[in-house]
Amino acid sequence: MSYPDPHYLGDNGEVSAIFSSSDHEPDLTIGSSSVVRYLATGESTRGHFGLYRWDFGPNPSGPRAHFHRTMSESFFILSGTVQLFNGQRWISATEGDFLYVPEGGIHAFTNDSGKPASMLILFAPGAPREAYFEELAQIAASGRQLSDEEWLELGSRHDNFFV
Repeated sequence: MSYPDPHYLGDNGEVSAIFSSSDHEPDLTIGSSSVVRYLATGESTRGHFGLYRWDFGPNPSGPRAHFHRTMSESFFILSGTVQLFNGQRWISATEGDFLYVPEGGIHAFTNDSGKPASMLILFAPGAPREAYFEELAQIAASGRQLSDEEWLELGSRHDNFFV
């Protein structure tokens, strides 16, 4: 494996770093149990990756098993216990544990510990996941229950294919 082709061709570098303070307000709350912070969106990284902090409350939450066709997804547990599904079995992941899921890999996550938990989610390349998260928040806030057909339609628009 070698380094990719250069994206920056200048000789002196540039001032272009983006800082996100640990105390910035959450970007989104999904239902009563998940708080999301957009650390680096696909737009801000020119499509290279998207990085999100996902803080779970004590109530069970998380998607059912699914896969993505266009991006990988990685999980790094910051605190608490998060159940990660690797396509074959559920793993009780704790602080410092990591799961990489390539394109097409079946996966899911949930916090069913009854205690708060926190993780980082990395998508590569960077896709517009914010729109998906925001739509989930709107559905949860409305109390609306989606039919199987509506979940399939929502998923297909956002590269989520449920199994």
